[in-house]
Amino acid sequence: MSAIGDILHLLITANLWQATLAAAILLLLPALGGTISERSGVVNIAMEGMMLTGAFFGVAADLAWHNPWLATGVAMLAGALMAMVHAVVSIQFRADQIVSGIAINIFAAGLTVFLINRIYGLQDVGHVDQSALLPNINVPGLDQIPFLGKVFFQQNVIVYVALVLLVLTHLVLFRTRLGLRIRAVGEHPQAADTAGINVFAIRYGAVVTSGLLSGLSGAFLAIGISNTFVPNMTDGRGYIALAAMIFGKWTPFGAFVACLIFGLGQAIYDNNSIIHISPYLLSMLPYLLTLIVLAGLVGRSIPPAADGLPYVPGSE
Repeated sequence: MSAIGDILHLLITANLWQATLAAAILLLLPALGGTISERSGVVNIAMEGMMLTGAFFGVAADLAWHNPWLATGVAMLAGALMAMVHAVVSIQFRADQIVSGIAINIFAAGLTVFLINRIYGLQDVGHVDQSALLPNINVPGLDQIPFLGKVFFQQNVIVYVALVLLVLTHLVLFRTRLGLRIRAVGEHPQAADTAGINVFAIRYGAVVTSGLLSGLSGAFLAIGISNTFVPNMTDGRGYIALAAMIFGKWTPFGAFVACLIFGLGQAIYDNNSIIHISPYLLSMLPYLLTLIVLAGLVGRSIPPAADGLPYVPGSE
């Protein structure tokens, strides 16, 4: 009963929900990218590798230039370059998109370890100075609102950016001509091609966008939260973001709800020092939630009709 009481007490604290939102945003950025990519018809399970690559190059750039904004741009570019590899292999050469994604994740894990050894030797990468981290922003006035002020208005700058991107992604996908074209390409590329839509250009753009967003998430993790880089620090978050996208039925706000659920599991684990439950048990919570969601919903979530199917011009 003591552990249950501790958890119930933790659930009504602003600190927990502040951490939940930050953890959710870390997942939301790649989930938004995955939604855009798969809405165009390209399966993207390479978000883990894109995040990891972005995290490494974000830290490397920040340590070199002491500029978090420039480092964030480098991280996004690194994620986009990994995404371009996935796009070329999947779209141009019509390789299996699942295999391509797994290969990129493995490659990213090996590449970052190799670069650590080559650039920094056997020593740690090092910690980024506090002055060179992505800043936390307290919104004047609003940050003093009881409970809600701490949760929503005392956050890292990337949290606010991600919430804006959430709304923009929804509007673009479902309220603009570009979004209609992306969805058309993901549902019936032959019909879209016949209507004059460049299927390849739309898919390339969607996949690269997913890399930019995943790289941004990697920068947030490395120079917004952790202030360093360690091998495999993404720790499966790209896969959890993929699960969130499926849970959300390939919609931005649906994915955000799923990210909040997974973020809550991560926040409870991060606060394990004040509850009397084994940290090893709590560490499984985000992944256990992922399995439950996938087992319960993956069969009932219907992806875009052409998701994962290479497009061959002139085919029926």
